[in-house]
Amino acid sequence: MTARAIMFMGTGSDVGKSLIVAGLARAFARRGLKVAPFKPQNMSNNAAVAVEGGEIGRAQHLQALAARVKPSVHMNPVLLKPESETGAQVIVQGQRVQTLSARDYFKRRMEFHPAILDSFGRLVAGHDLVLVEGAGSPAETNLRQGDLANFGFATAAGVSAVLVGDIHRGGVIASIVGTHAVLDETDRGLLKAFLINKLHGDPSLFDEGLKEIERRCGMACLGVIPHFEAALHLPAEDAVALERVASSKKMGLQIAVLKLPRIANFDDLDPLRAEPGVSVTFVQPGQAIAGDTDLVIIPGSKSTMADLAALRHHGWDIDIAAHVRRGGHVLGLCGGYQMLGRLIHDPQGVEGKAGTVPGLGLLDVETSLLPDKTVTETTGSHLSSGAMIRAYEIHLGRTTGPDCTRPFASTTRGLDGATSSNGKIIGTYLHGCFASDAFRRSFLHGFGSASTVAYDMLVDSTLDELAAHLERHVNVQMILDLAATPKI
Repeated sequence: MTARAIMFMGTGSDVGKSLIVAGLARAFARRGLKVAPFKPQNMSNNAAVAVEGGEIGRAQHLQALAARVKPSVHMNPVLLKPESETGAQVIVQGQRVQTLSARDYFKRRMEFHPAILDSFGRLVAGHDLVLVEGAGSPAETNLRQGDLANFGFATAAGVSAVLVGDIHRGGVIASIVGTHAVLDETDRGLLKAFLINKLHGDPSLFDEGLKEIERRCGMACLGVIPHFEAALHLPAEDAVALERVASSKKMGLQIAVLKLPRIANFDDLDPLRAEPGVSVTFVQPGQAIAGDTDLVIIPGSKSTMADLAALRHHGWDIDIAAHVRRGGHVLGLCGGYQMLGRLIHDPQGVEGKAGTVPGLGLLDVETSLLPDKTVTETTGSHLSSGAMIRAYEIHLGRTTGPDCTRPFASTTRGLDGATSSNGKIIGTYLHGCFASDAFRRSFLHGFGSASTVAYDMLVDSTLDELAAHLERHVNVQMILDLAATPKI
């Protein structure tokens, strides 16, 4: 079979492109096709480790899992990890190359175009079908020149596209028709069909809306997709999703997670959220940490020193200190682990201006931020329980100090993390550790809470449900028919 490809663009961010690509990847894989996901350029601090050892967006990692193929750096050749409001770390084919301001990246972005086409060509050569995901909205015509994420890629690679609109947020007719209208003739010619996502209620009430879109755009509708509630069991890509996360559980283990401005790898907490006996609440800026919290988690951060300053600005340091005085537990993951120490040194200005800042002082350790980046998968065991852990590390810096003599885990890379003398303050660099059922079971048991979830099985069964959901509501065969051999 000649390799084919098709692209899914959205009328805006968070319309559900990533989820749709994941579901279609599983649907086509179940038909016996070798499928690869591809996102030319992604901006996300939720990263994962690919089979080659480099970084890709978490969404592409999930899509690879859905397709039942190994995640590769070529599935997301350009990953931008925001470090500030105006700058981001640039990851190319899995490797950190530099940090650029938004303006400088915009000026230089065509430098990364060859890497994108190279990665895409590799996937096309090794698969039957490549499902391409755009980024943001192609209607931002002011950014069209030099575009890497949407029509700039589609034009260069000769890939047709499907436009996805979110009916739940309102204005879906205007968003699809408006996007179609502002495109130039060449780009518009690459749009072959559209999808309506996140419907709540009776789909027949939108029949006239579909006709209106089809009449104005001359595109066929591939389907109207009802809201897929089980998506909450799958990792979210964008931190904006956390603004909608509010635990309705009032009983059981109460966990508070700080919603840091540059929060990274927040899907670390998904296995805990899936447990019926656990309540995970993301504490939003301006909110206090609840007094009945059992465990405070300081999550990963793309900019440890800046997020530590934000933590103090929101008064969370005071809340944490009070929580500790009450006998509460605190867990720091990666950047959160670094914040728990006495000092954070940045001698080379890796995160901005060179210097040293005081940490929260809850662990007797200190961290030196260094430009060499650790990106690796690892396995090991939780030292206090012996439970096995499969995890990954993505971080800058090295942490040392007396509390490291009470490590969190022993891994293939050596000892990891630190624990306070009373065992209530813990830090670790191991992202994804809670996805290991044996460790999560032991960890929760320490709080008197039982684990009832087999997490990997839950994710896999949810992907099967998602594929079946799309098969019911989308003309999947037409998508396959629209996919064509790329011109690269």
